[in-house]
Amino acid sequence: MKNLFDKVQLTSRITAGTFFLAAVMAAPHALAHDAAAERIKQLEQSLQAIQVELQRMKSESAQAAQKVKSIEQTATQAEQKINSLEERKAALVERVDPLTQRIGSDITEKTRLLHFRGGFTHAMNQRNGSSIQSVVAPVGAQDQAGKDGWYVGAGIDWGLTRDMWGLMPKTTVFAELMFEYKQFGNSVQGNALANAPTMLVGAPQNPLNVTVSQFTLTASPKIKFFEGSKIRPWIIPAGLAIHVMSPTSESITYLAPGIQFGAGVDYNIYKDFFIGIDGRYQLVNKTDGVNMSGMTAGGYVGIGF
Repeated sequence: MKNLFDKVQLTSRITAGTFFLAAVMAAPHALAHDAAAERIKQLEQSLQAIQVELQRMKSESAQAAQKVKSIEQTATQAEQKINSLEERKAALVERVDPLTQRIGSDITEKTRLLHFRGGFTHAMNQRNGSSIQSVVAPVGAQDQAGKDGWYVGAGIDWGLTRDMWGLMPKTTVFAELMFEYKQFGNSVQGNALANAPTMLVGAPQNPLNVTVSQFTLTASPKIKFFEGSKIRPWIIPAGLAIHVMSPTSESITYLAPGIQFGAGVDYNIYKDFFIGIDGRYQLVNKTDGVNMSGMTAGGYVGIGF
């Protein structure tokens, strides 16, 4: 019995030792398995993060490609609009003008014009003065100049705006600076002051010829219509005029201010060369007994530059 018990006890010890050795040997393998599983889990998480990032980058790339495509479409539309506008501009240049029946390719639109004028002038009143008919020196010949005469002059038009500052298309506003010389007679008999020698010292009557003339300097706005056509009518609504009278008034005054009004027509004959007709009226207040109001009518030639 005792031997049997000893054998059982020995067997139990051997079995316990075997289990202990197996546990000791299996522990590292279990720990290694747990570490590998954790690393695999971490790798899976990293792969998932990489996939999410790739999806985000793919989405952003698609959006950028869409934006580039939209920009290309916008640029194409803008180019088409520009081409359409250029075609419309070319068509407008070739259109027939209702006033002239054509717009020639030789028409040039210059912003400055130099013109030379000449023609007929008429004074509203006969002239008296210091050396002709005079109430101050009523001695000797008391003659007056006629009302009709001739004039020559020149001027320059300087362009300010081609559409009347946005109010009227094809309507050019120029600033005109103009001067002219008018003569109403050069054989008017002079009074005692124009006698050789003067009758004031008892000399016999021997009147000299006196030239009655007038010099005018004006600055005016000039409005020209129908830009682009060969025929361009124009008006001067009102302008400043300074007149120099010769002979002087009986008070020895020789300057008188006034207002100028005018109208005319330009015609482009070839490239930068123009001809035209105009009429102007000078309104002048009576100055020391002399009224220089009058009008002119004539023609001119001009050169654009």
